[in-house]
Amino acid sequence: MNIKLYGADRCHKTQHYMRFFEAHMLDFEFLDVEKNEDHAEELRNLYTNRRLNFPTITINSKKLRNPSDQELTKWIDKLQ
Repeated sequence: MNIKLYGADRCHKTQHYMRFFEAHMLDFEFLDVEKNEDHAEELRNLYTNRRLNFPTITINSKKLRNPSDQELTKWIDKLQ
C-alpha cells in the first residue's frame, strides 16, 4: 500500500494525519507542499482546479481530501 500525505508542517490537520498513521503503524510519505515546489505541483495535478487543497491523502490511486478518521480507516482497510 502506497500512502502519501500532502500537507504543510504548520497545518494542524496535517499533523493529525501524521499522528494517525504513526499510531496505526502505517508507512506513509509526507510531502510538504509549502517547502517543496515539486510536491506542490504533484498536488495541483490531482485537482482540475489546480489548487493546493491540503491536506490530501492518496492511498494507491484513491484520493481523499481531509477525510474523517472513520473514512480514512475504511479506505485503508478496503485497499490493503
